Amino acid sequence: MQDKELYQHILELTSPWTASEVKLDIPAEEIQVRVEHPPGTKFCCPEFQKELACYDHAEERRWRHLDSCQYKTILIGRVPRVDCPEHGVKTVTVPWALAHSRFTMMFERFAIEVLLMTQTVKGAMIILRLQWDATWHIIERAVARGKARKEPSLLPRIGIDEKAFAKGRKFVSILYNLNNSTVEAIEEGHDTQAAKSCFSQLSQEQLQSVEAIAMDMSHAFVRAAKEMIPLAESKIVHDKFHIMKMANEAVDKVRRGEHKRLLKDGDDRLTGSKYFWLTSLENHSEKQHARFQSICNLSLATGRAWSYKELLRDLWAQETEGKAKSYFRDWYQRVIRTKMAPMKKLARSLKERIDNIVTYCTHGITNAVAEGINSKIMSIKRRAGGYRNIENFKTAVLFYCGELDLDPR
Repeated sequence: MQDKELYQHILELTSPWTASEVKLDIPAEEIQVRVEHPPGTKFCCPEFQKELACYDHAEERRWRHLDSCQYKTILIGRVPRVDCPEHGVKTVTVPWALAHSRFTMMFERFAIEVLLMTQTVKGAMIILRLQWDATWHIIERAVARGKARKEPSLLPRIGIDEKAFAKGRKFVSILYNLNNSTVEAIEEGHDTQAAKSCFSQLSQEQLQSVEAIAMDMSHAFVRAAKEMIPLAESKIVHDKFHIMKMANEAVDKVRRGEHKRLLKDGDDRLTGSKYFWLTSLENHSEKQHARFQSICNLSLATGRAWSYKELLRDLWAQETEGKAKSYFRDWYQRVIRTKMAPMKKLARSLKERIDNIVTYCTHGITNAVAEGINSKIMSIKRRAGGYRNIENFKTAVLFYCGELDLDPR
């Protein structure tokens, strides 16, 4: 089999295109394959599928293909143009590459697979032997293609959360599909407008299909949901893990205040005990558990705050919203009678939002999926060394977490 015939099959060239010349350029480490078509061939206008005579040819172009052994394979050719009576002079579509691309579809498909496997642009660059700009351009084109192809599907269970984008309190708001563990939308900021921009990317049918939405206790997210989602008042579920994080912070404030008072009297019993109060008992080592029990039995304010925090966990074990409200009222009355200001502040905050906390008993959702995706996003950001450009960050999130159809074919 001759070289031209071999590359005719490798490149999957079909009539009227043929491999007219194959050249090995050793200094450039390239195999250059020239592609041509016979004179008099007619082509279709890319916007109007009617065969027209070739008007002229665009300047010579090069497309990167999958490597042949250790050499880069480069297609070289001049793309025909047609003079369409309706659309004017247009460059025709070639079968091996997408419009405006400098890569064959086979190469783009391979590059996307490498990017998904390596989870980093820099790692893919080494394997693909590309510059950063060229590699990133493949990601941008893939995301744009995936978003254009995406068919709106019903979203009964969604979540919205904020994510730090860069230092200096720069955040993005991310909308999740909790059923599929995918990112549906991402916008800069974490205010009401950012959340509304996320919701606005959903169709009216999708907004109507929402049955439950998990979020933290952000006023901005609540306002946006009530404005954009029908009957959102009964669909909002304040995230259990966010609330327990608030409870841990309240316990830690009690510990810090008490620790300062004890140290003034020369009592260092709480020294080094911070994580005993914040870590679940099942995660304690035997040594840690023994010391925790000895501290907890001293009837310190920190121990009482911790016990109230643990009692709060049982709120999500209640069978109905009514029982959950009754349980919370009892818990609230106990806490509000104490002298522990951080715990009382927590109790008052939860009381204001109790209607959208106990909705968990009906909908049973949390933002645990969001936290899992956030961890993936963090690892992507670390491997990339961070993102200075917000649009690049948004594109990367959708590429790796959007479950888009990225295939160039």
